Amino acid sequence: MMIAMSNTTPVVLAVFAAELAPAAAFGFLPERTVRAVGRLALPLRIALPALLVLPYVAISASRHIFRWDWFALYAGLPVLMAWLLSRAAEADPEQRGNWRDAIVLLVLGLAVDLRWFEPAWPADYEALGKILLVDAGLYAFLGVRQLTGTGFDFRLHWSDWKTGLRELLFFAPLVILLGMALGFIQPHANHPHIGTAFLRWIAIFFFVAVPEELFFRTWVQNLLERRLGRHGALITASMLFGLSHFNKRNLVGQHFNWRYVLLATIAGIFYGRAWRERRRIAASTITHTCVDWLWSWWF
Repeated sequence: MMIAMSNTTPVVLAVFAAELAPAAAFGFLPERTVRAVGRLALPLRIALPALLVLPYVAISASRHIFRWDWFALYAGLPVLMAWLLSRAAEADPEQRGNWRDAIVLLVLGLAVDLRWFEPAWPADYEALGKILLVDAGLYAFLGVRQLTGTGFDFRLHWSDWKTGLRELLFFAPLVILLGMALGFIQPHANHPHIGTAFLRWIAIFFFVAVPEELFFRTWVQNLLERRLGRHGALITASMLFGLSHFNKRNLVGQHFNWRYVLLATIAGIFYGRAWRERRRIAASTITHTCVDWLWSWWF
């Protein structure tokens, strides 16, 4: 989910900042943001996320690729999600999860994993579309559904680092040995500049780990726990996380990367353990970020 910064313009930077604002509001001012959305009249609460179409309008108009069908999608999908989850809140006040939650999660998951909406964006700016979907999901699940127990709070605590790094230490030896045995990873020497390494860690944290942990831990695992229990939810969410990597890093002629699926499933168990200890997405995001960061430099 990276943007080619060398080609950025003031329009792109403004859109990028605007898209990060909803996630920042829910992440750093979660209680206030949820209360503010809850105070809106229901019709306005459901219609408000139509404004999420504005980043698409700004980028597509500036690049002369605007299309009304994409406009309708990005204006309508967030509203439909908000409406479905408002109905879910009425039908399922105990928040055990129902078919409306499943539909929203299925659409979000498949849209990102199969890159359904990427053609709407200029080359190298597909990340803006993914951030838009994150914003729509946050608004629907946290603002409208007011789903509890998510742990979507980025006011970092020492316990987040303690838990996240502990799970990394548990996970790393296992996955390195298994990955090498399967021929999936090959260690290589790399000595990154400290500034470059730090910036890459930050980029992975916010634009790779946060969206994936938001989806698989705060939404999927959180809802599954209410029906399957802690262990069943952990295993199921981890398997789904693994399967979402079936088409990543494919070898020539390979359509289902089973090695990546296996290793990602194991990773999901440790990410899920980190999240559920204190129900803090920051903890699992730290584990996830460190794994991807170490892999990017030395494997």
